[in-house]
Amino acid sequence: MKRKKKERQDLLKQTLELNPFMTDEALADQFSVSIQTIRLDRLELAIPELRERIKGVAQQQLDDVKALSLEEVIGEIVDLQLDERAISILDVGNEHVFTRSGIARGHHLFAQANSLAVAIINDELALTAKAMIRFTRQVQAGERVIAKANVVDIEKERTTVDVKSYVEQELVFSGEFIMYRTNEREKKRRDTE
Repeated sequence: MKRKKKERQDLLKQTLELNPFMTDEALADQFSVSIQTIRLDRLELAIPELRERIKGVAQQQLDDVKALSLEEVIGEIVDLQLDERAISILDVGNEHVFTRSGIARGHHLFAQANSLAVAIINDELALTAKAMIRFTRQVQAGERVIAKANVVDIEKERTTVDVKSYVEQELVFSGEFIMYRTNEREKKRRDTE
């Protein structure tokens, strides 16, 4: 059953407020309309295209990465709250996939998740001590992988980070990363006493 234009546009607005990372293609599938209809709806509602929405989110919620340089992060960080949460986006290109199958090489998905787990640490030095990972489906060239990291536990020199990666809201990778940190905050506190 087709929705009326006003109803569809209201739902489109709500959907993008909840998930600003949805592509026009995914929105078209969700609302059972053409991609062109979604683009026209976005234009009428003054909703920017995906890349601009991503930049907008990034400018609002991005702490400075401490444990590595931004160039060392695999994917583009769009949300970072140190020692809390982070999100990065990786557009899978031909350079990330096996030539014969077009399937993304696992080390790229792992590198995106691992570098996000390092970036989330509020310390000058963070290293991966242990990782338990699981690939849940293959990723193809042309797909966008959104990795979401959450800090679940902070101890003296260890931080546990949970990372889940999605394509179109479908889980493709999950991992628990035990991160070693130098615990600079504790050292500074002791030095001032």
